[in-house]
Amino acid sequence: MQQKAIEDFIKMKLNGEKIVMITAYDYVQAGIAEEAGVDIVLVGDSLATTVQGKDNTISVTLEEMIYHAKIVRTGLKNTFLACDMPFMSYQVNSEQALTNAGRILKESGANAVKMEGGANIAGTVKKLTESGIPVIGHIGLMPQFINVLGGYKVQGKISSQIDKLVEDAKALEDSGAFMIVLEAMPEDAAVSVKKSINIPTIGIGAGKYTDGQVLVFYDAVGMLAQKPPKFVKKFAESRPIIIEALKTYGREVKNGSFPAEENIYKQQK
Repeated sequence: MQQKAIEDFIKMKLNGEKIVMITAYDYVQAGIAEEAGVDIVLVGDSLATTVQGKDNTISVTLEEMIYHAKIVRTGLKNTFLACDMPFMSYQVNSEQALTNAGRILKESGANAVKMEGGANIAGTVKKLTESGIPVIGHIGLMPQFINVLGGYKVQGKISSQIDKLVEDAKALEDSGAFMIVLEAMPEDAAVSVKKSINIPTIGIGAGKYTDGQVLVFYDAVGMLAQKPPKFVKKFAESRPIIIEALKTYGREVKNGSFPAEENIYKQQK
């Protein structure tokens, strides 16, 4: 599945057909994503902030990523599945990265891993791809690097930063990455990166000219209480609908109208 899908993504780029990526963290979300026809499901380390309620993604563990990827895989029949490599699961050396990436694919059934970094991880990406592990790169705003970047700040605002983004993208492509996520950068910067490489670019807060887009599931369907980042569009407002449904449930339990006759098992006569 991996190789054909990767070839298909390249064809989509060449044909100008946008690639749709969405995150998912459980079996139900995976099934919904596949039924909706998305091209790639990503188990993002954003599960730390969206599922676990943490302030950042740094604390999520390899075991937690594998667990969530495994249950997401169960909900997918045909959709390509990628999984983030969490903080400190690949930064020590390429041997550590190979072992951990191998665990992700073997134990969860994911088709590829995603790694944050550019030229600094090129050697590691090369090690993984030469060992048969497909890799998606991730440059721009990298949540695992917030302590170095000084927070969640837009990248590529000045020419020197754009030059670095282009350099990083080329290094990832040369190392065997088949796709790169571009996060939180001006549209012009994303265009410069896209033009410099032959593999697809997936934007998240990188404008409309990337080869595809990715959003967090909870953001896209409007389930979170907090105000989303500027680049997010809520394609539904499901949170108030769910809250109202549960309020109705509560009222019916309290007034005795639930369970109704149709919800009650009857003794056979």
